[in-house]
Amino acid sequence: MSVLRDIEAWYSAQCNGDWEHQYGVTIDTLDNPGWTVRIDLRHTQLEGRAFTRMVAERTETDWLNCWVEDGRFNGAGGAQNLHEILSVFLSWGAPQP
Repeated sequence: MSVLRDIEAWYSAQCNGDWEHQYGVTIDTLDNPGWTVRIDLRHTQLEGRAFTRMVAERTETDWLNCWVEDGRFNGAGGAQNLHEILSVFLSWGAPQP
């Protein structure tokens, strides 16, 4: 599956008639330029799962910062790093054995 399809599948799996009315996934742009991603974790299997902050500052335009805070996965990155931010979330959020 593609990253976009995997995000769609994760979001769809959370939608239960209630969750989607208060929580969700937000993808927006930054003016530096770049991306920001916010994914609500409350009332999901990921709520409370440990996440080690990930920071990669490769160049001025190739960077990434992902963290979990207040029941939300947060990611920010350069204009070409949206795929990577979503991949970090999906890798971390994959079911654990």
